Amino acid sequence: MINAIFGKKIGMTQIFNEEDKLIPVTVIQAEPNTVCQVKTKATDGYEAVQLGFGEIKAKKVNKPMGGHFAKQGIEPTRYLREVRVEDAAEYKAGDQQTVAAFAEVKKVDVTGTSKGKGFAGVMKRYGFAGGPGGHGAHFHRAPGSVGMCATPSRVLKGMRLPGHMGCDTVTVKNLTVMRVDEEQNLILVKGAIPGGKNGIVRVRMA
Repeated sequence: MINAIFGKKIGMTQIFNEEDKLIPVTVIQAEPNTVCQVKTKATDGYEAVQLGFGEIKAKKVNKPMGGHFAKQGIEPTRYLREVRVEDAAEYKAGDQQTVAAFAEVKKVDVTGTSKGKGFAGVMKRYGFAGGPGGHGAHFHRAPGSVGMCATPSRVLKGMRLPGHMGCDTVTVKNLTVMRVDEEQNLILVKGAIPGGKNGIVRVRMA
């Protein structure tokens, strides 16, 4: 079976559980994902299905992608993603994956792109303590020593230094599914997930 669905992060809210406790949840809108291509071991070397989601006007689809959709006989979609499956022959182009598949699922792994923070120093990026705040100090937020002297005469790989922060693919595992709304194509998971509002996320059965 297809164990994942792609959707959009709507934002966070709160709901009451069965014990009347207030639970913070993230709302994910996962419109039906359409199978756009089936990949088998005989033709592609591995078993997978290509899922399409998101609306797009036909005139905004370029010719190569337009031909791809026309060959499969389906409407164009804005995004395409692949999901590995055990037996791709069970599926055909045009099949749909909906949130109904997650109705009985208790835990999910959610993958998204974290918010970009730009160029960040070591205190923000890695939580360094920094130097003294005053009293003549000249290294308030500097990283400090980054290596030895003549041996090995270089900065070792993996040194935590200032640089670009965020915009990484992040997976949060074993989030509890609090509610599945099949009418509005919503999945509510306990806690926070990576990325900002309207970010594309993958929800996979844990």
